[in-house]
Amino acid sequence: MLIDESGFFLNPLVRRTWAAKGKTPVLRSFGRHRDKVSVIAALSVSALRRRPGLYFHADPRHYITAETVVSFLRKVLKRLRGRVIVVWDGGSSHKGELIRGLLTRYPRLHLERLPAYAPELNPVELLWSYLKYGKLANFVPRHIYHLDYIVHTHLLAAQRTAGLLKALWTGSKLPLPASTLLS
Repeated sequence: MLIDESGFFLNPLVRRTWAAKGKTPVLRSFGRHRDKVSVIAALSVSALRRRPGLYFHADPRHYITAETVVSFLRKVLKRLRGRVIVVWDGGSSHKGELIRGLLTRYPRLHLERLPAYAPELNPVELLWSYLKYGKLANFVPRHIYHLDYIVHTHLLAAQRTAGLLKALWTGSKLPLPASTLLS
């Protein structure tokens, strides 16, 4: 299972778009520049069923902290059986006493770090790109809870789309035989 965090800001991510000649689109945002929905997501592949899975947690009020990561991992571990290997970056919320305590409590959980500065190896990074530069490009939410609802809706849709999850795995440069894992 690969894990990553991201943030979705109230200010829109402006992308080039089509418009009638002489009618430049105007996006009016309503939030402060630091208002965001923090999200953590895990993309998994079942060793037995060889099917991808997506788990996520979004929070419009707080940043992702070690406490959030531990809570998220506990919930995911309740849904997965057997040994779970988490591969993630060296983020500050992935270290410390809380994470060591989680490893002690769940001996079936194993953690591996991605190389530094290697987002191309994490398929969850492609999920963030898909949402930010695709689904939510030029989107202006009315408020933070509206943005949270929309992010949640798109993540639920992604969770139910096995083809998209498979494409995230195969689109990354992760040195795993993704075609064998997701046959």
